[in-house]
Amino acid sequence: MATTEQPPSRTEPAPPSRLRAWLLEGLSDMGRNGGRTGPGAEPEAPEAPPQGQPWWRVMCLTGVDYFSTLGYQPGIAALAAGLLSPIATIVLVVVTLAGALPVYRRVAQESPHGEGSIAMLERLLSFWQGKLFVLTLLGFAATDFLITITLSAADASTHLVENPHLTGVLHDRQMLITLLLVALLGAVFLKGFLEAIGVAVALVGAYLALNAVVVVVGLYHVATAGHVVTDWSGALTTQHGNVFVMIGVALLVFPKLALGLSGFETGVAVMPHVKGDPDDTEARPAGRIRDTRKLLTTAAVIMSLFLITTSFITTLLIPAKEFEPGGQANGRALAFLAHDYLGNTFGTVYDASTIAILWFAGASAMAGLLNLMPRYLPRYGMAPHWARAVRPMVIVFTLIGFLVTWIFDADVDAQGGAYATGVLVLISSAAIAVTIAARKAGQRNWTIAFAVIAAVFLYTTVVNVIERPDGVKIGACFIAGIILVSLLSRLARAFELRVTGVTLDDVADGFVRDMASRRMRFIANEPDRRDIAEYRDKIEQIRHDNDVPGPEDFVFVEVTVTDPSEFEAGLTVRGEVLHDRYRVLTLESSSVPNALAALLLHVRDTTGRTPHIYFEWTEGGPFANLLRFLLFGQGEVAPVTREILREAEPDRARRPRVHVG
Repeated sequence: MATTEQPPSRTEPAPPSRLRAWLLEGLSDMGRNGGRTGPGAEPEAPEAPPQGQPWWRVMCLTGVDYFSTLGYQPGIAALAAGLLSPIATIVLVVVTLAGALPVYRRVAQESPHGEGSIAMLERLLSFWQGKLFVLTLLGFAATDFLITITLSAADASTHLVENPHLTGVLHDRQMLITLLLVALLGAVFLKGFLEAIGVAVALVGAYLALNAVVVVVGLYHVATAGHVVTDWSGALTTQHGNVFVMIGVALLVFPKLALGLSGFETGVAVMPHVKGDPDDTEARPAGRIRDTRKLLTTAAVIMSLFLITTSFITTLLIPAKEFEPGGQANGRALAFLAHDYLGNTFGTVYDASTIAILWFAGASAMAGLLNLMPRYLPRYGMAPHWARAVRPMVIVFTLIGFLVTWIFDADVDAQGGAYATGVLVLISSAAIAVTIAARKAGQRNWTIAFAVIAAVFLYTTVVNVIERPDGVKIGACFIAGIILVSLLSRLARAFELRVTGVTLDDVADGFVRDMASRRMRFIANEPDRRDIAEYRDKIEQIRHDNDVPGPEDFVFVEVTVTDPSEFEAGLTVRGEVLHDRYRVLTLESSSVPNALAALLLHVRDTTGRTPHIYFEWTEGGPFANLLRFLLFGQGEVAPVTREILREAEPDRARRPRVHVG
């Protein structure tokens, strides 16, 4: 079947100012076309498939987020669990390896192009409830990524302030330093940031090597000072009685340690960078999926080993009072050991490495935000046009980072609850998504296993929210902000032409070419019985209402609304002849007025003739009809179609004609 396809025509806007052009230019690695897609975007040049990188190098890109939590995780674990910190950390590792890892290995299989669990759940729900659900998850994802930026910057500033060489100069300057680090991150993205996997490899390699040195030295001191272990075990037994009580308490405090689960969502997001096999295709990237699973497993095993060993040595070797706010190990437990046992020179090198990887973790989170939000909001029509460009979004996220830093007073411990909430909600949603996927695939055992994992993470999330409500409060603020901005944007863009392309089948194309030799008249018809009387009566009504001469012929246009919550989509037009005499074009779209406007502009551009379309007034009040249009894509079709045409084509002489009787 031959088809014709082209995007609806639009009059080019005036050239933007230099500042506006710079803001909307975007970055080459954060989106094509300067971040603009859909109607009005410049057509993209064919792009060579990405070469990709070996999985272990891409793992380092994930690692700047995942492994950097070693900078503050041992201290947070010691504050939350006290002497039980090593046992609670073992519980965390079990949940990581037996829970989060299998879930995200399945997510990698189900979503091999980096969409993640949000996209998996999006496919399960349609209409407005699906959009609201995705917006809610985006709110928690924004919490996760933004708190990653602010918490990492706060911990980096802690390492600076507490460094023995700098503490006298930088004392009481943590808030200012944190704000400067967040601002520097934003400035780098405004200038132009390319995700350099090579830089990530160097940072992660150096950071893990330095941590390995600290761990080995710490274990040596624990082994040579035998009383340390006996003192700890004696105090633990005195405090908790027996092993079963210890495990029970460790399970209760486990939600506070959930920061150690961060990084899995990032691991799936970077999948497109994984090289895979030479015979991989976009439809079946088997090699990429296999190597991403290697990436996730290796990262989880490495992190688990470090979590257990660092928790053990910090709990046994650092006095409990030093973990408290104001203590020298607060937010920097491993750095404390590095300075104490290896000297200030090595400690300063360790501080520099920690600051670098924490800052780069913020960069990874910013890149995640810039890739995640434009993937959904503009497609839903729930973001302004400038949200497709990188630089305006960088400014917005940087300002929000300033606000979050100020609210939490640049305190690492205070932000832990908000960060854990974002991480746990995303992992819980992933567990639910893979449970549903396994059930649909008829995999009974996997369905039961994933359901149990989902229940564990849901329990952990609820407990974390109850004990530390800051996270859900911040998440609720992001959700409310995203929904409010989304609804306002949808209202502001209600009359925008949002059909990305029009395709006509052979019959429809024949109708249009036949009409091009005379005046082109269309009748907008809401299909009912579709019998001969419906079309005959409609033609007579149009002739009478608009005083159209008898010999003129018409083509009916009928639009069926599919999912009114969708915003941008292509339009397929099919032609048919009903009752051997009435020509009908049928269309499916999320909005009747948009489909009609796009069809008229397409017909005008392909034939060079100005089409006319005829409507009848819709019964009902204008406000109710406007709501019907906004929510269900119908309502008062005639004036809305005319308004969409007016915005898409400012030149009245070239604008298709709208008649209402």
